[in-house]
Amino acid sequence: MSENRFSTTSDQASLPDFGAKILALAHDLARRTELPEGLMCTYFSPAHKAAAAQLRDWMADAGMNAAIDPVGNVIGHYRSDAPDAKTLIVGSHYDTVANAGHFDGRLGILTAVVVVGHLHRMRRKLPFHVDVIAFSEEEGVRFSAPYLGSGAIAGRFDESALARRDLNDISLATVLRKEGVDLETIQKLARRPETLRGYLEVHIEQGPVLLQKNLPVGIVTSITGSARYRISVQGAAGHAGTVPMPLRRDAAAAAAEIVLAVERRCRASTNLVGTVGQLTVPHGLINVIPGSCELSLDVRSVDDGTRSAATHDIMAAIEEITGRRRVTASIKELARHHATPCAAAMQSAFAQAVAKAGIEPFYLPSGAGHDAEQFAGVTDIGMLFVRCGNGGISHSPLETVTAEDADVGARVLLDVLLNLD
Repeated sequence: MSENRFSTTSDQASLPDFGAKILALAHDLARRTELPEGLMCTYFSPAHKAAAAQLRDWMADAGMNAAIDPVGNVIGHYRSDAPDAKTLIVGSHYDTVANAGHFDGRLGILTAVVVVGHLHRMRRKLPFHVDVIAFSEEEGVRFSAPYLGSGAIAGRFDESALARRDLNDISLATVLRKEGVDLETIQKLARRPETLRGYLEVHIEQGPVLLQKNLPVGIVTSITGSARYRISVQGAAGHAGTVPMPLRRDAAAAAAEIVLAVERRCRASTNLVGTVGQLTVPHGLINVIPGSCELSLDVRSVDDGTRSAATHDIMAAIEEITGRRRVTASIKELARHHATPCAAAMQSAFAQAVAKAGIEPFYLPSGAGHDAEQFAGVTDIGMLFVRCGNGGISHSPLETVTAEDADVGARVLLDVLLNLD
């Protein structure tokens, strides 16, 4: 397809097929998994350590000095010959959700590896160092603590995460201590802002927008801000056959009404989404009125004011629902992240490279959080989305990207690296 090829120089025309290589590496990496079938790679599991070792070896093969740092980040350093060169970080994460696709996070890592490998084979140095970083923990699956790897590098490691515990009641601090890692070690990983040229991330879109626009790539304008909560509703358990409906204090019924209130409020605004992704009745039985119910709440927007207003309204709705139904609700905030704009200069660099590829530059926000947001305020950040197949499905084994689209993403990244300065 003509939209997927650079059309300016013979050097560009003679580039290798990056896309097929990226897909082959992604499928190979997915063999390091905690599941007998499917992909799951959580923080410091045996599969996670095996994936890190493989990424380190691939980075070394691509001409980088590669190592695994104390928190599990895999860092490949491609050295510049320029005196006093700064460092451009190109990164994404290699941890996964349970039963994951092969490309979330990993597409960006592998794209950077094959592009730097090409530069190395061509003996092409850049006016800045390039650090390809495979971040160890973005999803927060094991300890409900996201961005452990990128937060450490950006100097924003969340110390409170050390007390978080996994399903086996093992704390993050305990896991790190067994690896010989303490807080002081983590803090020493932080990069100084004055040493950085910027941060770039290539990522599968995880949504259907580029698919609907029939475009292989898009330029990210901003990363959504989010607020996450755990809500516990307490009512009164009772016999399903003997308590009249008007006298019930049904925690699950109240929770159901809360779910609908979230949906109703978030449908009322643009650039706003709200999700109740977890809903449980502890010790629930078919013949017992639920005395308690637990649910999650995730509210996101690319505008912090919009998100804050919606969250305020949802909290007011919860108060009204629980009061009317004679139940109580306790609400715990789990995480809060501000909306993060991408730097205009990085958006422009991506747009110029996309245009050279014969593709109309298209801009879109990210509804998902990414490691890039950790570097906002530390250095200029930029993100490129690559089209997601299967209707935009992600966080699923059905997640797909074509070799052709992956090739476009790699070529665009290469162009940006060659022309950023």
